[in-house]
Amino acid sequence: MITTTLEKNNCRQQLWKSAKQLAFPTAMWRLPRQTEKHFLTSFSAIPEQTKIDFEELGPGFAFSPFVNIDGKNTFFLKADLHYIFTESDLNNKEDLQEVIVPSSLNPQFIDLLASLDSDQKKVYQSTFDNQEQSQKQDYINLVEKAVDQINAGSFQKVVLSRTKKITLSSDFEVVTVFDKLCKAYPSAFVSAVSLPHLGVIWMGASPETLVSQNAKGIFRTMALAGTQSAYDADGNLIRPSEALWRQKEIEEQSFVTRYIINCLKKIRVREFEEEGPKTVIAGNLMHLRTDIIIDTVEINFPQLATVMLDLLHPTSAVCGMPKVPATEFILANEGYDREFYSGFLGPINMQTNGNGQESHIFVNLRTMKLQNEAAILYAGCGITADSNPTKEWQETEMKTQTLERVLNAEL
Repeated sequence: MITTTLEKNNCRQQLWKSAKQLAFPTAMWRLPRQTEKHFLTSFSAIPEQTKIDFEELGPGFAFSPFVNIDGKNTFFLKADLHYIFTESDLNNKEDLQEVIVPSSLNPQFIDLLASLDSDQKKVYQSTFDNQEQSQKQDYINLVEKAVDQINAGSFQKVVLSRTKKITLSSDFEVVTVFDKLCKAYPSAFVSAVSLPHLGVIWMGASPETLVSQNAKGIFRTMALAGTQSAYDADGNLIRPSEALWRQKEIEEQSFVTRYIINCLKKIRVREFEEEGPKTVIAGNLMHLRTDIIIDTVEINFPQLATVMLDLLHPTSAVCGMPKVPATEFILANEGYDREFYSGFLGPINMQTNGNGQESHIFVNLRTMKLQNEAAILYAGCGITADSNPTKEWQETEMKTQTLERVLNAEL
């Protein structure tokens, strides 16, 4: 077995370095409120681009951009190799729980895996100074323009984003940062996706489920919107039950909830459970969340996850309302390509917790792109008629802190 060549403490480091050296597309992830950590590699140099159909695809990992024409531009990393790691409660060391190996394992991968030294030189080294550019005024101007368009009746809401560039430290390691994110954000979907043919790695800790369906056919999605700091002025954590929300955030969240319900109406699904809105903590932030739960077996609709993924993406939580004019405004005015930010990602038809095959797709938020020895951080916020441009800028600053704290080794 391939595991005989690995030391338990360095399994994922060696796996990640082997896949990177062979230019294999790779994903690591940990589901919200779980301890299992997953590692998946595809032995195809360029992953397939396809439309996601949960009933037709085998085990793998989906990674989709914000702009996805007809849903066919999603990368699908086939699970040629899938490891599941779990942490021992006694010694906090990783143990290999399960291995899924193809019938014909890539011999090049085995040879390289056995030869790697876990203490080899760090992969990422910083070679240039941090180049900070103030985007504050540009972003404020953009928000003001959006509010003018809302007041003119062009749309009701639009989600505007920006980027922030940070130089990676000399000791940066993907697996180490991944583990820090898992520790810091236990309720988030933590991920790292390497696409060698594009020369990029994307990492993040997303709080938002787009669609999920477990082995029993229970479908879930959520409306997550509205943002405020999870800490008061004195630095104390605010209890969710004591959070106060402005009309702007309440309205913003209701837009997303109505959008999901309207999608269900389009396909004549009326038997659903609605929980919320309730206040939830995601790292250093609080959000309003409403959960939508449907028993697909009871309503005899096994294809629901596939249909809803097509209808929901991009949701009003990352785009706006109505979708078409909001998207057109984003593409014409944001001034950069979102690429995979505010797209979607997650495991499809994979084993989880020994409960059979499940699929969990998340919105790619609280994310960063690693390229050319730098990290590009992404953050956005929903703009409505009541938006204050300066406060919207401050909200994007709070959101980038989710990843900045980890990169700055404060954890």
